[in-house]
Amino acid sequence: MKSVAVYCGANSGTNESFTLQARVMGQTLAERGITLVYGGGRVGLMGAIADSALAHGGQVIGVIPDFLVAKEVEHRGVTELHIVKSMHERKLMMADLAEGFVAMPGGYGTLEELFEVLTWGQLGLHQKPIGVLNVAGYYDHLLRALDHMADEALLRRENRNQLLSHPTPHGLLDAMLAYQPIALEKWLTPRTT
Repeated sequence: MKSVAVYCGANSGTNESFTLQARVMGQTLAERGITLVYGGGRVGLMGAIADSALAHGGQVIGVIPDFLVAKEVEHRGVTELHIVKSMHERKLMMADLAEGFVAMPGGYGTLEELFEVLTWGQLGLHQKPIGVLNVAGYYDHLLRALDHMADEALLRRENRNQLLSHPTPHGLLDAMLAYQPIALEKWLTPRTT
C-alpha cells in the first residue's frame, strides 16, 4: 500500500485527541513511506494531518474543488495540489490515486466519501482496504448501526466486514496491510432481488 486517501474534517472538533491522532496519522504515513492523499485544505483535521506528514518527510497530494479553495484554504505547501471543478471529480481523483482509504472523525462530507468507497467495494469496483480511525470511540455508533444492518440482512456480513476499525493509526494501517479482499461472485442473488 503506497498511498492512502484520508477523509476528515475541515474543522478540528471539540476533542483534542482528534487533532493529536491526525498528527500521529500523518507522521505514521510518512514514516512508512505511504503517500497521503487528502482533501487539499490547510485548516482543521485536514491541515493537521497534511502538516504532520510533510514535517516528517512524507509525500502529500491534495485534491480540492475550485469552489472550496477559499473556504478550506488550500494548502500550498503540499507535494502536489490538484484543483478540480467538482466534488465528484475530487472523489474520483482521490480514489484513483489511493491504494487504501481511511475515514477520521468528520461530518457529512467524510461519511459521504467513506460510504461511496464502501459501496464501490461492495459492487466490486475496487478491492482496496477501507478503515475508520475510531479515535475516542467517535465511530462506535456508526459501527453498531452497520452491525444492525447486517443483523437485519440488509447488508451482507462479508460486506460489513469490509470496513476495518482501530483506535490508533498504527493498528489501523497494520489491519489494512493485512486485509484480504472478499471474493463474492454476486452481491445480489435472485432470492434477494
